[in-house]
Amino acid sequence: MITRKNASISKFIIHKVGNKFNSTKNAFSEKLVEFDEASYELMLPFLLRPFASVVQSYRFNHHANISLNEINSYSAQIFSDEDNFIEVSKHIVTHLFEQSTSANIKTGDVLVAMFEGIEYNDMTTNALGIFKIESKVNFFQTYLENNSYDVLVQKGISSKKVDKGCLILNQGDAEGNIILTVDNNNYDAQYWINQFLNIKYADDANNHTQQYIDLCKDFSEEILKSTYGAQEKNNFLAKTIDFFKENEVVNVERFKDELFEEDKHKSMFDDYKKTFETEQNLVLRNQFDVAERVVTKEKKKIKTDIKLDTHFSIKVDIDAPDASEDFLERGYDEEKKMHYYKVFFNEES
Repeated sequence: MITRKNASISKFIIHKVGNKFNSTKNAFSEKLVEFDEASYELMLPFLLRPFASVVQSYRFNHHANISLNEINSYSAQIFSDEDNFIEVSKHIVTHLFEQSTSANIKTGDVLVAMFEGIEYNDMTTNALGIFKIESKVNFFQTYLENNSYDVLVQKGISSKKVDKGCLILNQGDAEGNIILTVDNNNYDAQYWINQFLNIKYADDANNHTQQYIDLCKDFSEEILKSTYGAQEKNNFLAKTIDFFKENEVVNVERFKDELFEEDKHKSMFDDYKKTFETEQNLVLRNQFDVAERVVTKEKKKIKTDIKLDTHFSIKVDIDAPDASEDFLERGYDEEKKMHYYKVFFNEES
């Protein structure tokens, strides 16, 4: 999560990346972009706005030696000597091109920028930004010809959001440079995260909180909903968020004791946790600090609607974890051979 109020673009260049599978080639610029005032005032927030809501950060990764990570090496070259910016930016595009391991990966514009005055967690730093624009939008262009106005359709970059982008901060910790990334066209997240950037989540409270909430969301969907129905799923998620909001530190054993009354449900959760860790290639900690910003962000994304095939839906308030148990009753009507929900209330509005 960054603040951009004092940020500025010091260097900016545009290249085009092709795809080796459809015979499109890279095209490189030789000069930096010189903005006019209007384009600069539009470009700066366009590039940085997506990172204002990014909570989790990443670090560079490599199976042998972190110095062999290409983007880590290229960013270090630019940070040490910005005179290398144009030439190294071409190497970045070439590396991106080499990761086009599928015909489905789109060609596009690659914007490489140096930023000054990026504020992140109470520190101010410069940063390297790499952005890929994959989608163009149609827009109308009017023009005057023979004393009459006419119109034509042109394609251009939408100023609403970038398709893919990352910020590599010239600041780090014991794990290396801090990296923020966004992907609004995540048709192939492996391509951008794992192959091009080759990054991993930072070993911090944000990551631990995110991973555990992801585990709980998947468990609620794949185990609780399929076995006991949507009410149990929603009840579990509401209690999960409530637990994270009320505790600064999560202890897994205490979490299970509070959320599950029966040992068999604890065993189901433990078994699913092992499967989740194997599939995600990670090991979840048994105790970790809670990242409040992650909990707030994930809470907004959780859907607690119970949609019925009889054209009704029931919305459960995630901020009232006991309401589902106390005022919503699920049953089965033998005469109609249908499930039902019974809702208790005092007043309606």
